[in-house]
Amino acid sequence: VQLQASGGGLVQRGGSLSLSCTASGRTDHSYAMGWFRQVRGKEREFVASISFSGLTTYYADSVKGRFTISRENDKNTMYLQMNSLKAEDTAVYYCAAKDAGWGTKDWEFPYWGQGTLVTVSS
Repeated sequence: VQLQASGGGLVQRGGSLSLSCTASGRTDHSYAMGWFRQVRGKEREFVASISFSGLTTYYADSVKGRFTISRENDKNTMYLQMNSLKAEDTAVYYCAAKDAGWGTKDWEFPYWGQGTLVTVSS
């Protein structure tokens, strides 16, 4: 499966931004999906993940209550609504997918998109 992330950009502190990740190729599988982010020079960190059904979601403590992950399987698209953005949310955001179940570790996800840059200005 191929993943294409979009929606990144520059936003002021306290603002909102919505990211999208569209899957193509072998979309007939029941993929769990997730968002990760990485700041240059630091390790990639987990942001949020969602099961194929959308019934199970999990968030990093740093974004809980501010970010919402969702998906529309008929559109093969996953979303990340980011509210109350902070300067520390600035990073390249990557979407990822894995077969079945769900996960929070980057090594659990074999499929990755190219990343989209989110910059929060203070």
